[in-house]
Amino acid sequence: MSAEVSLAGRGAVVTGGGRGIGAAIAAALAAAGAQVVVAARSTAEIEAVATALRARGARAWPVVCDVSDEASVDSLAASARQHLDTVSIDVLVNAAGDGGAGPFERITLAAWRAMLDAHATGTFLCTRAFVPAMRERGFGRVVNIASVAGLEGARFVSHYCAAKHAVVGFTRAVATELEGSGVTINALCPGYVDTPMTARTIANVVARTGRTHEDALRAVLASANQERLLAAAEVAAAALELCDVKSTVPNGRAITLMPKGDACISRS
Repeated sequence: MSAEVSLAGRGAVVTGGGRGIGAAIAAALAAAGAQVVVAARSTAEIEAVATALRARGARAWPVVCDVSDEASVDSLAASARQHLDTVSIDVLVNAAGDGGAGPFERITLAAWRAMLDAHATGTFLCTRAFVPAMRERGFGRVVNIASVAGLEGARFVSHYCAAKHAVVGFTRAVATELEGSGVTINALCPGYVDTPMTARTIANVVARTGRTHEDALRAVLASANQERLLAAAEVAAAALELCDVKSTVPNGRAITLMPKGDACISRS
């Protein structure tokens, strides 16, 4: 994490902030001085994250939100403005999402729609809710959490791949509309990250194949050509860099994050 990034006096909204990558990003933003609204569907999880941030001296508020529901996102925007009444909402991190697996012919229409809603529709609704005010002020940072699955295909996750491809495409398209406005939007595309969602993936491999947890983990990592799982904090550090107030922040990039030894390598 760069010690040079300061977000003092800035407001931030993080969806999917109750656990995993979203919780790690909320912590990174708060450590950089931002006041943070932590949003997700689980009341208990976001309250725990916000409480932990406040215990470290940060200003943080939990707001329940289903990002796939337009009214819920509108309510999030209103609540965020109320909580962050003394600062501008300059940072939006779209980290909400879900996982799932199965051969494409066994994926139900309901599961397909739920996956697209969780990732693509949620990213669209939240960006639409917060970015216009950023553009009016002439400054803003949007970070969308995509995946390497948003850049290439993978077996048994066709709906997840489609949803993450949509996030990447949306990011690139909106960036062209925001060019020169002072607002940037970028997508982070990590490989497998040490999160509850990845833990479920590994558990599914164990249940489906009878492999040990260690063998299932090795198989999952091999499928992505990874040496190890990324830490959520590594993704958070990359997200923080994209929230810098400097004019050198890129716009419209899809940035791949993969582990290399003890380091995290990024490329776009």
